[in-house]
Amino acid sequence: MPTDAPAQPAVLESWDDGMRSADPLRFRGYVPPDSAEESVRTALVNLAGTKTAWIDCDFGRFGGTMGSVAGERVVRAFERATSLGAPAVVTVSSGGARLQEGMLALLQMPRTVAAQAGHAAAGLLSAAYLRSPTTGGVFASFVSLTDLRAAEPEAVIGFGGPRVVAEVTGAYPSPGSHTAESAVRHGLVDAVVGPARAWNWLAAAVGARPWEPLAVPHGRPSMPAGGSGRHSAYEHLLSARSAWRPSGLEWAALLTDTWLEIAGADPAIRAGLATVDGRRVVVVAMDRFAGRVRAGAPGPAAYRTAQRAIRLAGRLGMPVLTLVDTPGADPSPDSEAGGIAGEIGRTLLSLTELPTVCVALVVGEGGSGGAVALAHTDRLLMLDGSVFSVIGPEAGAAVLYRDAARAPELASAFRMRPADLLRLGVVDRVLTEDVEAVRAAVSEALSQARAGDRVARAARATAAALREQPSRGSGPAPRRQPPQP
Repeated sequence: MPTDAPAQPAVLESWDDGMRSADPLRFRGYVPPDSAEESVRTALVNLAGTKTAWIDCDFGRFGGTMGSVAGERVVRAFERATSLGAPAVVTVSSGGARLQEGMLALLQMPRTVAAQAGHAAAGLLSAAYLRSPTTGGVFASFVSLTDLRAAEPEAVIGFGGPRVVAEVTGAYPSPGSHTAESAVRHGLVDAVVGPARAWNWLAAAVGARPWEPLAVPHGRPSMPAGGSGRHSAYEHLLSARSAWRPSGLEWAALLTDTWLEIAGADPAIRAGLATVDGRRVVVVAMDRFAGRVRAGAPGPAAYRTAQRAIRLAGRLGMPVLTLVDTPGADPSPDSEAGGIAGEIGRTLLSLTELPTVCVALVVGEGGSGGAVALAHTDRLLMLDGSVFSVIGPEAGAAVLYRDAARAPELASAFRMRPADLLRLGVVDRVLTEDVEAVRAAVSEALSQARAGDRVARAARATAAALREQPSRGSGPAPRRQPPQP
């Protein structure tokens, strides 16, 4: 194994050291490397006190290419980790598939993916640290499917290496492309981490050491200022939208003790592995002050981040906390072309299928389907200064009356304030905006909610809103039970 990585964990057991390629194509000039010089080496290591499978793919050993031996070592490493109930970490720099082994090299992509999938299905975490370069079939298989990924600063990261891009397209990629920094902006990796911190990040990623607290950007609102008092519905809405109110990211920092980012391409939704009063939780937070196109308006990529985080929580058996604050999803032509409606639907589906408990807290404005995408939860809580509405009253007035000036009238008619929604059975509890009280309420909800209540609450509220006359000749409606997780 490499010896130059800072804080490299102690090797407890090396795996498959005697394996060597049989040169299956009899490729002219190809001399299969000795076992010790193969691109991939694997071991069981002691990572911050946790037994962990380590897969190391190094460009310094035969270009980090993946042939039959490399693929077999990766497969066996994931299978051993699954059998041991151990997390897996990957350190990688690679030129892709080993061309001298032809299609047998390419077959290692699906083989390693299947082995990684078996490890994931067992509820075990995996994390990767990408060095320069990380390209080709190694990047496009098991490395990109690890749960969390970090990259070395300025590392070359991409499916096609720069020379391949130049040959295929006729031009080298631009300087900003194919870099670690570009990858984190686009949500392909979760962090850019210097080599000196690589093993600390890997240990945190697989839960072998504590995560750090969530850092909120400077200049943002710090503490809540309480509810909106005796205002009209429209004044209440304007207060919920005001620049002094903390948004989901601030509340994520106030409610959690630690945070490890699950990155995405649209910062209108942030996600992380977190702890709330010592309980490990996946948190998905809307950020009204950020967005890829328009601040506070999540686009398709934002909802894909939420889906990724929710699916990870379900696989790891962790509860989910969502923090809602958006005037609505981004309706721009680019978002429509990117499938915004489908991504909202798939986010709702990810919560519907989540086998663990989920809790939502509306901290500001809950606007239309873009907000309800994160509010289909077993417990739905609202701060007393927040709102939740079928649509923003300005847009609603334009639709119903062709007159946006009637928004204040419509804000009252929509019954968007917390007390109204509590009476309608839409929400479970309204909270005063005291941080300790909110923390206690969230912790209680995470402890006491039952997975599946999300469907039952919506059904109860709907039933209370119905007046149904029996249809002539029809039998009784079937009794529907909430799906069991």
